[in-house]
Amino acid sequence: MKPPYTITGKILKLIASISERIGEVKSAHLHKPPTELRKKNRIKTIHSSLEIEGNTLTVEQITALVENRRVIGAEKDILEVKNAILVYDYLDKLNPYSFNSFCEAHKILMTGLIDSAGRLRNKPVGIVKGSEVTHIAPQSDMLKPLMNDLFNYLKSDDDIYLIKSCVFHYEMEFIHPFIDGNGRMGRLWQTLILKDAHAVFEYLPVESLIKERQERYYEVLGESDNRGESTLFIEFMLEIILDSLEDLLNVKSVALTAADRVDLYRSVIKDNYFTRKDYLKNYREISAATASRDLKYAVEEGLIKKYGDKNTTKYRYV
Repeated sequence: MKPPYTITGKILKLIASISERIGEVKSAHLHKPPTELRKKNRIKTIHSSLEIEGNTLTVEQITALVENRRVIGAEKDILEVKNAILVYDYLDKLNPYSFNSFCEAHKILMTGLIDSAGRLRNKPVGIVKGSEVTHIAPQSDMLKPLMNDLFNYLKSDDDIYLIKSCVFHYEMEFIHPFIDGNGRMGRLWQTLILKDAHAVFEYLPVESLIKERQERYYEVLGESDNRGESTLFIEFMLEIILDSLEDLLNVKSVALTAADRVDLYRSVIKDNYFTRKDYLKNYREISAATASRDLKYAVEEGLIKKYGDKNTTKYRYV
């Protein structure tokens, strides 16, 4: 069955605005942000996603762990961060449409934290806020069929990726397939679905905006439960996605280095041969001399291979 929700005028407007921002991101060569910005945003993502779950480590401590430096803190919190670093570094190897990949990611994320890392829960669970039970998750014998249905929706439905990512996030939280780690898995998998459509989503700190609006995040999940459909949650998450793209565009003045430009161009040209003229068409804001220096740097670093000479020179990524 297709998960229940309604396409509202607000959803359509948000999708149109997000599409416009993605075009602006590509024009600004930010579809894969500069190295330092990628690192900064990845750290913000890990910090915010785990802080939502009660982790106490600071951005500075997480930065130290990313850089393999020693950190003093609660052992559980440190392990949560190390696991999150591993799973985000592993994103390229995860298939957003594979249930097995989903369980593999949970295993990486929760190893050492729970005994059933990577496995569906085998007992009932409820979500408690204060003294009130706010959600009773489906029984354990229903989990595999429900998750299979959800992944079939991801793979087969004609909805655009923006809606699918939000629907998956909400439905996964409702199903609550694991004993622990469901919140961070929902946010991680939405990122993975979005990344499959546009590379920029890998490095957008969407979780930072969710953390800022954490109370509303849980309210919308609860309201969607009460209504029996994810429409409100889709609207909420599309607003978050739009705001995160606008935040990225606000730092578009960050200068790209030669390494950044060469790295970005790989995603444009892929395995095809190209010339300096082709490279310049992609970076109209740089001079021919700068393009030559970029390509010389890439050849020397073994990133691309040079073929021919003078007017016949072509390049190709290794």
